[in-house]
Amino acid sequence: MRFSSDIQDLVSRREKGKSLEAPFYNAPEILKLDVEAIFNQHWIFVAVEPELPEPGDCITVEVGRASILLLRGDDMEIRAFHNVCRHRGAKLIDERATTIGNIVCRYHGWTYNEDGDLILAEHMGAGFDKSCHGLKAVHIRSIAGLIFICLADEAPKDIDEMARVMTPYIAPHDIANCKVAFTSDLIEEGNWKLTMENNRECYHCEANHPQLTVPLSEFGFGFSPDEMDERRSEDVKKYTNAVENDHKRWESCGLPSAEEDHLSDITGFRTMRLPLMWEGESQTLDTKVASKKLLGKFTDPKLGGLSFWTHPNSWHHFMSDHIVTFSVLPLSADRTLVRTTWLVHKDAIEGEDYNLDNLTQVWKMTNQQDADLVRLAQLGSEQPSYEPGPYSSFTEPHVEAFCDWYIARMKQHLAKDKSGAATK
Repeated sequence: MRFSSDIQDLVSRREKGKSLEAPFYNAPEILKLDVEAIFNQHWIFVAVEPELPEPGDCITVEVGRASILLLRGDDMEIRAFHNVCRHRGAKLIDERATTIGNIVCRYHGWTYNEDGDLILAEHMGAGFDKSCHGLKAVHIRSIAGLIFICLADEAPKDIDEMARVMTPYIAPHDIANCKVAFTSDLIEEGNWKLTMENNRECYHCEANHPQLTVPLSEFGFGFSPDEMDERRSEDVKKYTNAVENDHKRWESCGLPSAEEDHLSDITGFRTMRLPLMWEGESQTLDTKVASKKLLGKFTDPKLGGLSFWTHPNSWHHFMSDHIVTFSVLPLSADRTLVRTTWLVHKDAIEGEDYNLDNLTQVWKMTNQQDADLVRLAQLGSEQPSYEPGPYSSFTEPHVEAFCDWYIARMKQHLAKDKSGAATK
């Protein structure tokens, strides 16, 4: 698809260290380009393996206008296909989650097996070749239980590097032996990039997240040392000492903890295990574990919180007792789906080992607080007086890293689009 020179000018003139120009947040034609250049070309996080625990379990996810189905096969492998019948294009699975045998189109009964092969198509004649009409496969990759898909014909190969780095960090939390305790779908009234920018900093946390900042220190996300009073300087010192001491202890137990920053990669990501405050056990209001059954082989509840951020659409928090994952999907230029999933040990019993409200309270409240802020940012971007403002180099470097990555990917896509048009 050819895009106007106005969009190419917007992309090329983006000023580093500042927020994006208003059309990036509110123009439908740029949202269309975002879907084409970002969500249709890169690895995006869509699910966790415990959402499909048994053979025949199937879930669907909507990425832009594309509907994708994920299916757990009898061999326990998870496959992904475009959710479109190869007969006359009917949507195959209309539910968000279901359990099936074969994939059967309810319209005319065309039937596909778990590999996407067409195995039944009545009344098509003796010469009809079913082998030419299988489902269109989608690239899929599980990294220690986190499921990523890519809609491009050729998926970025550097996901291998993300898998290499991240598997030792995530694997001890044993996602395969977790279950979904709760899932929340929240629609934010803002552009998906504002949702991601908001997540990439904690400049706003002290004033807006009274629950989150009980277990999570704002200092884990940057601070200006020149503006600290004596009390806050002492708090920073305590926190940096905790990082150093806890990292040594966790590393000695076989838990990778040091920061890994690959945000400029095509499949960009960053991770670090962060200390938690007070009791130091979990992201709960009392900072103690929310579930009595610890994950994997853990026996020590005080393992901090492993944070994992990926471009373009996810972040994750792994504690000793539970996991919280977040997936961001654009719905329109000013509406974004944030899907949050809480995981606990598969043998944990609600009401006995964990209380659901206690498990989900911090992030439910934080998500709504963030949604309120994103709505205000969206409204501001639509004002005629809006102009890009400066990022703090102390507290917003990862916002800049996200925007820089986004612009680089857009430039790459527009250059490819332009060269392709020139050869026609």
